[in-house]
Amino acid sequence: MAVSIAYLIWVNFQIDRMRLDFVLTGALVIVGVRVISFLLGHTYSGIVRFTGTEDALRIYYVLTAGEIVLLLASGVFFLLYGYLFIPVSVLLTEYILLTSLMVMSRVIVKKVFAQYIGAERTKKNVIICGSDEYGIMAKHAMDNVEDATYNILAFVDVNDRKAGKIIEGVKIYKMSSLPDLLKRNRVDKVVIAKKMISPDKKREIVEICLAADVNVLEVPRFESWINGELSIRHIRNIKIEDLLERDVIHMEETNLRKQLLNKVVLVTGAAGSIGSEIVRQLTHFNPSLIVLFDQAESPLYDIELELKEECGFTDYKVEIGDVRDVDRVEGLFKTYHPNIVYHAAAYKHVPMMEKHPIEGVKTNIFGTKNVADCAVKYDCQRFVMISTDKAVNPTNVMGASKRIAEIYTQSLNHITNTRFITTRFGNVLGSNGSVIPRFKKQIEAGGPITVTHPEITRFFMTIPEACQLVLQAGALGHGGEIFVFDMGKSVKIVDLARKMIKLSGYEVGKDIHIVFTGLRPGEKLYEEVLNVKEKTLPTVHERIKIAKVREYNYGEVTDAMKALDIALQTKDNFAVVKQMKCIVPEFKSKNSIYESIDFQMEEEGVEHHMEEVLNKIQVTENLEVRE
Repeated sequence: MAVSIAYLIWVNFQIDRMRLDFVLTGALVIVGVRVISFLLGHTYSGIVRFTGTEDALRIYYVLTAGEIVLLLASGVFFLLYGYLFIPVSVLLTEYILLTSLMVMSRVIVKKVFAQYIGAERTKKNVIICGSDEYGIMAKHAMDNVEDATYNILAFVDVNDRKAGKIIEGVKIYKMSSLPDLLKRNRVDKVVIAKKMISPDKKREIVEICLAADVNVLEVPRFESWINGELSIRHIRNIKIEDLLERDVIHMEETNLRKQLLNKVVLVTGAAGSIGSEIVRQLTHFNPSLIVLFDQAESPLYDIELELKEECGFTDYKVEIGDVRDVDRVEGLFKTYHPNIVYHAAAYKHVPMMEKHPIEGVKTNIFGTKNVADCAVKYDCQRFVMISTDKAVNPTNVMGASKRIAEIYTQSLNHITNTRFITTRFGNVLGSNGSVIPRFKKQIEAGGPITVTHPEITRFFMTIPEACQLVLQAGALGHGGEIFVFDMGKSVKIVDLARKMIKLSGYEVGKDIHIVFTGLRPGEKLYEEVLNVKEKTLPTVHERIKIAKVREYNYGEVTDAMKALDIALQTKDNFAVVKQMKCIVPEFKSKNSIYESIDFQMEEEGVEHHMEEVLNKIQVTENLEVRE
């Protein structure tokens, strides 16, 4: 049709002036070239009612390529025979008409289908947050869905200058208009489709949507798209971890790189959540060797495969063993002579350690002692210990065990050349056995979600962020410091549960219930990163501070550790916990069977118990001398 109209325009619609043989020859050549170009360009392969910008561009490219071929062929013919067998005006007119007809016909079919046939389906009204390429790609992905019809109501954007403009028939509004848009319209989904968006802005959008009971989705980063194309499968629900993220940490890498370059680094607990991430981050700083030490063989094998296959890192050794085994630990130091140790091996679950305090003491205290003593013996330069906010004013065995480990390593710092550095932070997102994975499982099972107390709060930090700060603190430390991290604001666990339910598309109290089970043994309502008596000093990194704590005499600490070891030999949980309370007077048990020890010690006085302990040590030493 386009060819016919082009020739009619050429003769000014005077049919009697047309030479039929001349027109037929030209028309056949044009049609032949177009058919071949359509076959090669696959313009026929798209579903017409799902036509998008990419389909229109494909049509344009194919027709333009065909037009170039026709113009070249016509030019060659003119050079050979002295006349044009297809007039240039016919070629250009046909090109413009055909392009317009092919694109417009598809747009009309798409609109008719959406208006009349698609109307029979349930339309889902969508607002897209972001009007850059991510937002436009999100619109195209939703327009092209076969089994559901999405109606894009509006774009909203943080850039107020874009407000009032229109993209593909959809108006752009200010971000501040989002609450009003949600109130005035029946909105099913809000899609966050912004290439660069701050965690604070993302939280703000999600809070607005959750308050209006609107489902929130997110377009992932470009790297997650298949062949650079976004499909509806990629657009995912917002995860709770996304809301707890903070701005990216800008690491000062010069000193860190200088410190780690060509060094042998030992990571204990290398298969755990923190240990494995420390290993991943260390690979970027070119150590000569990373020694991965852990007792858990399966996760240790997993991180080994990841280093080899995903990171392409080969300068590592994997060693299985337990920090409680002093001979095994010494064997590691004798073999590898590490320059730097990151000590992440520990038991961390509060209720478990409340039931098994002896095991907690053996690993968290004496396991740390074994590694620290070997670090001193083999002239290790730095020993970075991973501690916890539960070590501050501990109310449970786990927290107290980490506090005693802190005390021991700090006391060593004053009598050795090894720099002992402690890092202290709160809960990390997604770690093994933490609250978020547990809530996810409970939601998948249909509920209920179990929360221990309506007022319980916790600090949260992502694993990569925590490990970045550990590496930074390790580089900053001169020895003896306890570095505390800026954990942001504490989060109410019940609020976390409510948000997770809503983000999963359910209603709280209707689809999934929240049940309060009571505080677990040793559990606090809130955590602290500093003791009330501890003050902080700033560092060059805005998110890291130094806790000013009292210094500990190595001899006194050693005596206390000997007393604790004697208590361990009794295999009496109460005797062990009692000695821990002597070492850490601020350790007051909460919701625990060991609260009775606190009452007893208050009545008798701590001095009485310390004197009793010192007598036991003296008796033990006398027996050793006789032997």
